[in-house]
Amino acid sequence: MSSPTRPPEPVLGREADVAELIAEYDEERPSRRLSRRWELGVWAACLAVAALVLKQVFFPFAQGNQFYLVVFLATTLPLVFLCYRPRRGAADDPGPLDWALAALALAVACYPLLGGFDAFLDRQGQLTPLDVTAGAVLLVLVLEAARRTTGLVLPVVCLAFVAFAYYGGYLPPSWAIAHAGVDFSQIINGFFNDATGFYGTPLDVAATYIVLFTIYGAVLNASGAGAFFVDFSFAAFRRSRTAPGRTAATAGFLLGTVSGSGTATAVSLGAVAWPVLRKAGYPRESAGGLLAASGIGAILSPPTLGAAAFIIAEYLETSYFQVLLWALLPTLLYYLGIALAVEVDARKFGAKPVEVDAPGAWTVLKRGGYHFLSLAVIVAFLAMDIPVQSAVVYATGIAALFALLAHRDDPRGWLKLVADSLSSGVRGALPVIAVCAAAGVITSTITKTGLGQELASALVDLASAVSSNPVVVLGVTAVLAALAVSVLGLAVPVTASFIISWVVIGPALVELGVAPAEAAMFIFYYAVLSEVTPPTALAAVAAAAITGGDVVKTMWRTWKYTLPAFLVPLAFVLTDNGAALLLRAPLTDVLWVFAASALGVAALAVVTGGWIVRRAGWVERALCVPAALALLYLQPVAVAVGAGFLLLAVAAHLVLRRRDHHA
Repeated sequence: MSSPTRPPEPVLGREADVAELIAEYDEERPSRRLSRRWELGVWAACLAVAALVLKQVFFPFAQGNQFYLVVFLATTLPLVFLCYRPRRGAADDPGPLDWALAALALAVACYPLLGGFDAFLDRQGQLTPLDVTAGAVLLVLVLEAARRTTGLVLPVVCLAFVAFAYYGGYLPPSWAIAHAGVDFSQIINGFFNDATGFYGTPLDVAATYIVLFTIYGAVLNASGAGAFFVDFSFAAFRRSRTAPGRTAATAGFLLGTVSGSGTATAVSLGAVAWPVLRKAGYPRESAGGLLAASGIGAILSPPTLGAAAFIIAEYLETSYFQVLLWALLPTLLYYLGIALAVEVDARKFGAKPVEVDAPGAWTVLKRGGYHFLSLAVIVAFLAMDIPVQSAVVYATGIAALFALLAHRDDPRGWLKLVADSLSSGVRGALPVIAVCAAAGVITSTITKTGLGQELASALVDLASAVSSNPVVVLGVTAVLAALAVSVLGLAVPVTASFIISWVVIGPALVELGVAPAEAAMFIFYYAVLSEVTPPTALAAVAAAAITGGDVVKTMWRTWKYTLPAFLVPLAFVLTDNGAALLLRAPLTDVLWVFAASALGVAALAVVTGGWIVRRAGWVERALCVPAALALLYLQPVAVAVGAGFLLLAVAAHLVLRRRDHHA
């Protein structure tokens, strides 16, 4: 009898090793490891920013939200230069240049407050030379902050948009994207003194939602929720040959509520789940694919989703709770695909049951089930139409109080834990803040030049060149849009990818009759899935680093697990019935559309897994390709055809199986 496996024992050895691996493969650059005195100063500054954010929730500035955004950027932008290196290999502690940039960032970010904020706003469209200079310096600093935290691609894209705004008048008039050109002072005015620039929707979302959720995640993790979620997942499935795979998927979903990053979740999960998967008989590449798919699934799933989900709520002027509802059925389909793949893999690989040395599920739940309460509070409060900011603050308070139970004999230790969590939550949000501020450059340029509408029309025209049939035009546009978002996501972070895609691709889909909600969720899914899209597939690369598997093979195994997530978003936009997948239709439509989609996911599982009752041959798999595509088209005739192909595949499989058995 094999010895029991202990799930919480990290395969990487130390928590620091996990953090290093996350930093190496995450879409965000690793932050500095400051020496004690500088660490203390940054800790205090981040704690002050957390206090500012909490104060704004309950006691907002009388001068308005834009005033708060100016203060928020002024207090966070300098921290980027202190916490992030100018280049790989630079010293951990900030040098004279870093301090100079931090001081300059503080000065120019505070500039609108000097001499009166209202007076600065009154100069909109007529900035003084000093205003333009301050705004230009802030532009350079924001782009440098984005470069330090996420790499060179996003700043280069922003500079290309700036160049387009200024030199657009030199383009041939016959070009659709040509425009009259924008004066440099007006470009800076759009960035610095306009609601579409640095202080536009992206930064507003970062300052009012994202930073609160990162604080919540930090408090939840510090309260021991991460370890509990892993323990609960292992205890829930106990001992069966499919238990290791189910455990990895469930733990990934739960851990994602804490980390908010697909790559970070895959690494944290892999550190404890890979030894169990290996003992069960999973090949390295298949285990890596499962870990990556489980990690990315958390960002696609309620109740936390990814940062872009908050931007969807702001752009569409709807509640975040509504966005959670839109994501509910796609989440079920995503995990249905993973569950079917796990069942198939357990049989294909001959997976063995693994005896896990852990208490029963009920024991674990009684000991730490309170960790679910704060998540339930967020959903319940959102359903009661309580503002998101208030809901997450209350949930954070509940998580902190439960942490007090674990430190009831050490109240000072509890206070330090809460303070550390508040500070680390703000520090963890710095890369997103830099990205959101930089994204304002793109949104402002598109607004001033009308570039978004022109590019959207060009995309539609390209699709129209293939066929004049409206159905074909929409289908080609959707495929091209999916490819464009996926490719863009390989180069820039998910949040920036969504923002750019929404202002360029969103209008193209809406122009073809797609509702804004379906278009936004379509773009959101492909932006998030860029983390598992070859050839970069950061989550898969990180998972391969843990399992020791071949990187390319791990990417393709990940694609096998996540294939439903790549195809289901197309169902949102190709027909009007796609709205039912977002719960935007009558209940009867929702039920039959979900059933058809579930059958489509099952057909995809046969195609990628090659299994029905036993190994499926090329005949059954070939029949399931049109079955899946037709079922996901979500038109009654297409669904009937797809169901017919699926039944034919099952019948052929049973006949061939019986023939082989008698032979």
